[in-house]
Amino acid sequence: MVIDEASKTAGPKAAALRDRRSELCQAVLAGTLPAEALPPLLSAACDQFLADLLEHATQGKNSGYALIAVGGYGRSAICPGSDLDVVLLHRRRRHVERIADAIWYTVWDTGLHLDHSVRTRSEAIEMAGSDMKVILGLLDARHIAGDESLSSQLIEQVAAIWRRDGTGRLESLSKSVTERHRSFGELAFLLEPDLKQSAGGLRDLAALRALAATLPFLEPVAEAAPIVEAEALITKVRVVVQCRSGSTGDRLVLQEQDEVADILGNADADDLMANVAEAGRTIASACSEAWRRARPSFVREQHPGPVSDLPLGKGMVLRAGEIAIEHTADPARDQALALRVALAAAERQTLIERDTMDRLANETTAPDAPFDDDIRAAFVGLLGTGDALIPVVEALDQRHIFERYMPEWLLVRNRPQRNAYHRYTVDRHLLEAVARAGEHVGDVARPDLLLLSALLHDIGKVGHGDHSEVGAETARAVMERLGYPEKDVEIVIDLVSMHLVLPDFATRRDLDDPSTAIVVAKAVKDRQRLSLLAALTSADGQATGSAAWGPWKADLVLRLVEKVDAVLSGVPIAPSAPTELTPEQAELVAAGKLAVRASGKHVTVVAPDRPGLLAAVAGVLALNGCNVRRAMLSSAEPDMAVDVFIVEPTFDRLPDWAKVERDLQAALDGTLPLVERLAEQDRTYARGRRPASALPAVRRVTIDNATSDRASIIEVRTPDRVGLLQRIATTLVASDLDVVSALADTLGHEVVDTFYVRETNGEKLSDPTRIHEVRELLEQAIGRGD
Repeated sequence: MVIDEASKTAGPKAAALRDRRSELCQAVLAGTLPAEALPPLLSAACDQFLADLLEHATQGKNSGYALIAVGGYGRSAICPGSDLDVVLLHRRRRHVERIADAIWYTVWDTGLHLDHSVRTRSEAIEMAGSDMKVILGLLDARHIAGDESLSSQLIEQVAAIWRRDGTGRLESLSKSVTERHRSFGELAFLLEPDLKQSAGGLRDLAALRALAATLPFLEPVAEAAPIVEAEALITKVRVVVQCRSGSTGDRLVLQEQDEVADILGNADADDLMANVAEAGRTIASACSEAWRRARPSFVREQHPGPVSDLPLGKGMVLRAGEIAIEHTADPARDQALALRVALAAAERQTLIERDTMDRLANETTAPDAPFDDDIRAAFVGLLGTGDALIPVVEALDQRHIFERYMPEWLLVRNRPQRNAYHRYTVDRHLLEAVARAGEHVGDVARPDLLLLSALLHDIGKVGHGDHSEVGAETARAVMERLGYPEKDVEIVIDLVSMHLVLPDFATRRDLDDPSTAIVVAKAVKDRQRLSLLAALTSADGQATGSAAWGPWKADLVLRLVEKVDAVLSGVPIAPSAPTELTPEQAELVAAGKLAVRASGKHVTVVAPDRPGLLAAVAGVLALNGCNVRRAMLSSAEPDMAVDVFIVEPTFDRLPDWAKVERDLQAALDGTLPLVERLAEQDRTYARGRRPASALPAVRRVTIDNATSDRASIIEVRTPDRVGLLQRIATTLVASDLDVVSALADTLGHEVVDTFYVRETNGEKLSDPTRIHEVRELLEQAIGRGD
């Protein structure tokens, strides 16, 4: 058989190609081969390999057969994990299936991913006519081996068909691009972008080339030097990512960013991600402009706007559905004009005309400080346009206009957060927070101060140090430039410096302790600041992501705000009365034995009271796939405990509570080796655990004797681990400390566990030597197992 004969020669060639790919990857990782050199070298090696396969499979009689590369392979742009997109063309040859098998099976032996098809020229044309993916791939087709006349006929015919009929498919292509962007987000602003699929990624450039192929006036956009440079940078990063991982993945994940940066010669991961973000923004902006210019070619507006300009006042007009400035307008003298244009575009959710954007970019100058009323009103008005704000500011930012009104923006532009707690770069996070703050303007007396504090709350994330303190200093400069009076400046400074106070106290302090609300009230100062801070907290949390904000945290913050508001209103807070037992709890207490009852994520454990009960419960819950978020511990009688836990399932599934009760009884009896089982589970999860941050997690133990009148507060900040709460609770018991309550907060890659503790005599920790000993024991406990 032909396949058998071919395989005798092809086997060693497959091994040689595998070795060549490995050799190229190792050279890139070692720094001896520039990453941008790998795609053409690997493509050439694949070309020779496939040409040899066709030669052997046809025994040198390849007339009527042709191999063509399509898609990225057609552009000689394959990365180590890319598919080989190959078409075997034939002139209705009888043995084509055997020829194809001889080629495909040998390619699979190399470990390369193969996307293949076998077609006649007419079949290929027919598929191109009905399948968008097929014709887009064929637009990049390139002859590899065999009958070159067969390849060239198909390539020329497909190009002609696209030039003739492509505009009829652009609406469908536009919709697919929009849907892809919705699924994969924006490359420039994501913590872990998909270098290929995200908006501003390599797939957008394929769509741009398709646009230019059917609309030649867009060729200068597709071939512009900034686009070529941006594509080269993203491709280099993709090459290194796949060389390192040995996979087909296109995501630049957190834990790889430092090493990728080092291989590519960046100063650090922040430098790498800033460059990637800039490249993504360049591509996204060019593609957006191209689609805008292409739109009239394939979409007929059902209700076209007026042919003549519609005056909007103050030098602006609505022209063909876009915001434009009049010819007599002078951006250099009218320093509020760029902001008024942006505000009009956001309010109408439309675009700014390209010529207008060019004029604004070339002629707008930084306003004198302090801003006059018109500039300030336009600036704040733009912030109040909700989600429409984001694309408009991005358009201004791409042309470096926004920074002329707020030069501090350059400090956070493209700045990554490198923590999975966040989903966006700092600049995009600030705009998202402003948009979310817009949903709360009806809840506060000063909406303008809320919007400005949202814009500025993370402006201090420019390096090391407390970003709240750094941001407060920057906020003063911005507010004074805007021309606000000192009392308003001080409010925004306070909001920026305190923007983490409410979530921190709500999740890490006991809300039933009156001291908590009193301490927060003293920091917040008055009810106006409290309402603004509450709205800012919600906006910040929503803009950060689901890991930072959800119903659980929102409810805790609301409860804290209500208690603080009562303090600021002069309403005395009485100490919390002991919680009365429910009838079911009273019945379980009377029974005098262990019982576990659950309602959703609320778990009640009734058990004979004993040292180490919290540690046992926490360990058993962890063993059964639950993390404790909050623990309220109490004694119903001197010898019985009624402890209530709020838990989060590790795998989105709550456990079998009957099994939890059995495991807990065994742990308390000493028949379940809890510590050993948790250690084993931790080792298992550690092998597959993906770090949630590119930055090292903080390990810190603090002991606070000032916030609460009734207990010392021990706060443990450390990387999350299976059984962590059990380990800490065991250490506290061994230190002869009674745990009054426990709380847990997750910060992406870290947890902050808080314990209200007392000595066995009911007093707070006070002796400095004792405090030092407890801190040392806890530090040893959280470091154990690393």
